[in-house]
Amino acid sequence: MPPYYLRTNQPQKWHALQLNLAMDDDGSNPSPPYDLIILGASGFTGKYVVREALKFLNTPSSPLKSFAVAGRNHSKLLDALKWAAKPNSPPPSIAILAADTADPVSLRMLCSRTRLVLNCVGPFRLHGGPVVAACVQAGCDYLDICGEPEFMERMEFVYHDQAVETGSLVVSACGFDSVPAELGWMFNSKQWVYPAVPNRIEAYLSLESDKNIVANFGTYQSAVLGVANVDKLIELRRSRPRRSKPKIPGPYPHKGPLIDYQKEFDLWVIKLPSADTAVVSRTLEMLTKHPNGFPGCDESDDQIEKRKKFWSMVNPAHFGLKMGSECLIGVFQFIVLGLFVGLLARSSVGRWLLLNFPSFFSLGWFSKKGPSEDEVASASFKMWFVGRGYSDLRTSINVGDKEVDAEIITRIMGPDAGYLTTPIILLQCALIVLGQRDRLPKGGVLTPGIVFGPMDLQERLQQNGISFDVISRRIGSTK
Repeated sequence: MPPYYLRTNQPQKWHALQLNLAMDDDGSNPSPPYDLIILGASGFTGKYVVREALKFLNTPSSPLKSFAVAGRNHSKLLDALKWAAKPNSPPPSIAILAADTADPVSLRMLCSRTRLVLNCVGPFRLHGGPVVAACVQAGCDYLDICGEPEFMERMEFVYHDQAVETGSLVVSACGFDSVPAELGWMFNSKQWVYPAVPNRIEAYLSLESDKNIVANFGTYQSAVLGVANVDKLIELRRSRPRRSKPKIPGPYPHKGPLIDYQKEFDLWVIKLPSADTAVVSRTLEMLTKHPNGFPGCDESDDQIEKRKKFWSMVNPAHFGLKMGSECLIGVFQFIVLGLFVGLLARSSVGRWLLLNFPSFFSLGWFSKKGPSEDEVASASFKMWFVGRGYSDLRTSINVGDKEVDAEIITRIMGPDAGYLTTPIILLQCALIVLGQRDRLPKGGVLTPGIVFGPMDLQERLQQNGISFDVISRRIGSTK
């Protein structure tokens, strides 16, 4: 078998590694040499993930003692590593590994060298499947920053049972898609104390900046391909066994107007399709079948009780997400972008136009160059969660006969959603996997809410610049 090369960040040093060296002399499987490997580290988001990982490498109480970066191009990976480490030099212990999502052997080799893969290579519908397959086969854990519902649900459909068997924990959407939405609705839901219960929790997202708001081309490309392949998502959902839905007090919420003004936040808002809604829905379906969550592979009795108590405080509710803008013109920009993508993405000519002229069709919001460092530093997000429900579940046999009379508003705030908040979330999820693996499910393709909800992820995010606040409570007085 030909060697696959491990390249250090000092280009003059090369080490050939044979695949069969992944076993000790006695034939047993040793501990992998790297705690985690960042795949796609030279990408726009990947280099920010590397920078975040360096903050926790060999620091007190951090379980991250070693990591490597991986991808196709050694020089680009080295440049990303230097950028992430500046003004210092990259630690010499960080290896640069050759890996290609089109080369299954290189991916299997990669998974044999680590406990955890952080996948930043998108669009995931094009490049993610082989990485998940390699991790599941090797029993290696996997996290990514995907926001593509069809990919996430297909991975669950294809690999969940095998991942349980091999002990591979596969969790997508461990970035801004969709951890703020998952933790946000849970945080709001836990504020409702019996006999008060929520019926619906709506999230309102506002992206803010003193400069231009610009996102990288990869996010835009994923959205275009998602719309182009929406029929595949519908077909996938129809092919699966029907899942139980959670029992939520009261009727299903009305759709409401396309455009609305929320005076509490001074925002014009519009409902758009989002990965967040799909991921939260999957979490609620999993909780319907597993109301105490999923057991850890080696939990103590105290940890079992803590997990059960956490989920007993989470009240199921209908969930939706709306994008917001301080001015009505911003909402019309959302509409125009949605029309362009919706009308053009379904044809090959339309996709060519969308993908070759992203700045024009996105009205300047997306570009192949991506945002500058100053634009990233100046950006932030606010995400309000408005829970509406009933002040006393006991006062009516059929709570659906009652008017909604309770409202609780909570909020999450943080730095730039795509390139600062996403790496923060991904790394904190990774540190939980590395440091508290015995408290997590043995394996399976699961949502971030199910896996990390009962853990200390919220507290970790609060310690790293992402805030969770209760804004207001009105019980018995809301229309």
